[in-house]
Amino acid sequence: MNQFLQKWLPAMTPLAVIAGVLANQMLEPAAFLVPWIFACMSFANSITIHPREIKQVFRFPRSFFLTFVSLQLILPFCAYIAGILLFPDDVWTQTGLLLAFSIPTGIVSLMWISIYGGNRSLALCLILANTLVAPIFIPLTLAVFLGTELPLDTFGIFMGVFWMVVAPSLAALAINATKPAWVDVIHVVGAPFTKLGLLAVILLNSSVAAPYFLALDIKLAMIVATVLALAIIGYLTGLYFAKATGSPKEDQVSMMLLSGMRNIGIGAAIAIVYFPPAATLPVIAGTLFQQILAASFGKWQSLQPKRSTNQYDAAKNRDA
Repeated sequence: MNQFLQKWLPAMTPLAVIAGVLANQMLEPAAFLVPWIFACMSFANSITIHPREIKQVFRFPRSFFLTFVSLQLILPFCAYIAGILLFPDDVWTQTGLLLAFSIPTGIVSLMWISIYGGNRSLALCLILANTLVAPIFIPLTLAVFLGTELPLDTFGIFMGVFWMVVAPSLAALAINATKPAWVDVIHVVGAPFTKLGLLAVILLNSSVAAPYFLALDIKLAMIVATVLALAIIGYLTGLYFAKATGSPKEDQVSMMLLSGMRNIGIGAAIAIVYFPPAATLPVIAGTLFQQILAASFGKWQSLQPKRSTNQYDAAKNRDA
């Protein structure tokens, strides 16, 4: 079941958006389940990570730092500028764009990184660190860029992210460290559940944003095009940093995919709880093409020639 979902997830996510929009009257009353579903997803996604893997970050300090900067500074700034320039009179669309590119990198990026031969240790470290600091960085980013323009429940957002992401992840880490025999059992059940949970979250959040999707006007097209362009910028920024610093190909794959993908489930969960449906629209729009972009960029990068060890050593010596 997990293999089937993994294979067809790129096609199923946009279909889930369409189904959520068309069945909005039936699904919208169940939207309150989104934070609970996402908490279970966070637990299941983190169960295979051992606390000792956090130490691996010291093996890739430059790659880790540059990818983190791309995720938490460069892309949120680009999203803010795009919102101001393209939607100057719509603060909720600006909020949705900023939220869509302030949330942590997507855990599902591990799947694509594994498929295309990326550095899995780097990915695990960055996903874990990025997820753990999310309760601080998400409300802080929103407050810094938009705090003067709209009232923010900063503490509420902090606690929401904590209980949806951090607490379940810490519980999974604790179980991995103290009850390793449980990990395989939980993972076998949890792996397909996380993918079904993602589809459920997309369904429910799409039902809330349905009135805006059904409008089918120029503004909707602009929002989708803007989110698509920003997502592409994310992939290219990660790849640029990787190539500019002479990183090996496996690091290039990881930095590119980690910079381009976002944990849309948590973004949608935050939007639906703390903001009006208009702010949810840019976040949900990302589900239309995120998996397709990941597969396309991963395939493209896998076709590039691999740097030789001598080239990489020369680049490291030059940087030193």
